[in-house]
Amino acid sequence: MQPGPLLGIDIGTSSAKGVLVGADGTVLARAARPHGTSRPRPGWFEHDAETVWWAAFAELARELLAGGQKPAGLAVSGIGPVLLPADGGGRPLRPAILYGVDTRAGAEIAELTAELGEESIVERCGSALSSQAVGPKWRWLHRHEPEVAVRARQFLMASSYLVQRLTGEYVLDHHSASQCDPMYDLRAGGWAEDWAALVAPGVELPRLAWPTEVVGTVTAAAAAETGLPAGLPVTCGTIDAWAEATSAGVREPGDTMVMYGTTMFLVQAVAEARAVPGLWATRGVFPGSYSLAAGMATSGAITDWLRELFDGDFAELVASAGRVPAGSRGLLMLPYFAGERTPVPDPLARGVIAGLTTSHGRAELYRAALEGTAYGVRHNLAAMGSPARRLVAVGGGTQGRVWTGIVSDVTRTPQHLPTETVGACFGDAYLAAVAVGLEPDIEAWNPVAEVLQPDPARADRYDEFYAHYRALYPATVETAHFLARQQDLAAE
Repeated sequence: MQPGPLLGIDIGTSSAKGVLVGADGTVLARAARPHGTSRPRPGWFEHDAETVWWAAFAELARELLAGGQKPAGLAVSGIGPVLLPADGGGRPLRPAILYGVDTRAGAEIAELTAELGEESIVERCGSALSSQAVGPKWRWLHRHEPEVAVRARQFLMASSYLVQRLTGEYVLDHHSASQCDPMYDLRAGGWAEDWAALVAPGVELPRLAWPTEVVGTVTAAAAAETGLPAGLPVTCGTIDAWAEATSAGVREPGDTMVMYGTTMFLVQAVAEARAVPGLWATRGVFPGSYSLAAGMATSGAITDWLRELFDGDFAELVASAGRVPAGSRGLLMLPYFAGERTPVPDPLARGVIAGLTTSHGRAELYRAALEGTAYGVRHNLAAMGSPARRLVAVGGGTQGRVWTGIVSDVTRTPQHLPTETVGACFGDAYLAAVAVGLEPDIEAWNPVAEVLQPDPARADRYDEFYAHYRALYPATVETAHFLARQQDLAAE
C-alpha cells in the first residue's frame, strides 16, 4: 500500500510556507502566507504567537489538505532561537522575543558572561553569549518585565509552540535547545540545569527529543481548529535554518548551506562539537550530529528596505543590479543595518554606504547591498576555518541567479542549487517521512538542479573590494556605536 503524503509547515520571519509531499518526494501542494514582524523599539523584534504563528499554521494546513488528502505525518519548523514565555498551560504571556536580530539584552549578555566566565560558557555550551542566545533574554525579562517573568512556567519557540498546540506535549528538540545558551550542555547533550535555573528560575524545562522523533499526535481540539486529521503523528520540530539545511542534503562533515532569506544564514555539518570564536556550535538535526552556524542580522531585509524606498519590485531591481559591473561603480556597503551577529558579534554595529555620489542610482545601491552580504558570507566562511566540502544555496534569494552569482564570485566557490530551494517546509516533510519510518533518500527527493561556477575575472575584482570591506568596520565602529546610542535615546 502506498504511504500517505507528508506535511511540512515552516514559520519564518516574514512569511509562513507549507508543502504536501508524496512519499517519493514529489510536491503535491504548496501554500504561503506573508505576515508582519513587530518592532516596538530599535533593536526589538517580536511575533505574536496566536495571531502570527498559530493563525498562519491553521490557514496553511487547511489549504494544503483542501484536496482531501490524508497525510501520514507532520513536521513543523520555525524561526529560532526565540523566547516565548508561557504559563503552566502553555499560554503565552507576551509576544515572542525573536532570535539574534533582537538585540535588547546587550547588558545582560555582558553581565552573564562576567558571572559565568566566557571560557566556561564556551567550553560547556560551545558558543559565547550573543544576541542569538536565549539565556540573556530571560534575564532581560526578569529585569524589565518582572510581572511576566514571575508567572512564566514554560518557554516555547515557534516549532515547540505549534507542537504543544497540536499535541499537548511540552517538548523541544536538541538542536533548538543547544541554542539556548547558557542553558544547554553541548557535550553532555542535555540541559545545564544549574545555569538554566540561574537565568530562568521557576521555569520547567521541556522534555528533549530529536526532530526525527514522533512526540505526539494531533488532538481532537487541534483537528477542529486546523482541519488536520485527529491522531496524525507529529514530530518534535526544529529551527527553520536546520530544516532548510536538511532539505538540501547538508549532513556530511563539510557540507555547508547558505540560506538567502530575510537574514543570511550558514550551517555547516561538522564531525564533532567544535567551538569557533564568533560563531555558534550546536547539535544537529539527526541524533549524534553537530553543526557550526553563522548568521548575518540582515540580508534580504536590506533588499526589501531598498525596494520599499524605491517603490519598485524585486524582479526589476534584481535585473537592473545584474547590469551593473562588479564593484557597483565604486560603492561599498557594510550590511550591518540591524547590528551584526557573526563573525562580528556587535549589536551596535550599523550600516555604512561608502563612496556614494550623486551619479549613483538605485541599481548601484541594490547591487552594493547584494555585494555587501556576499562579503559577509565570505567573512563567515573564513571564520569557519576549513573550506566547505560542498556549498549549497537555498532560500528565496536564489531566484534570478544574480545574488547567488555574486556570492560565488566573491567567495570563489561553486554553489549547488537543489531543485527545491525554498525548502524549510520541504525539509520538514522529509523529517516527517524519517520519523514515520519511510527512510527516504534526500538526493532522490531533491536532486541538484544547477551548479554555479565563479567567474575568475570578477573574483579578482572582488578580492580588492573585500579587503576594504574588512577594513571598513574597524574604521567606522566608534561612529557607528555613537549613532546607535543616539537612536536608542531618540526612541525613549
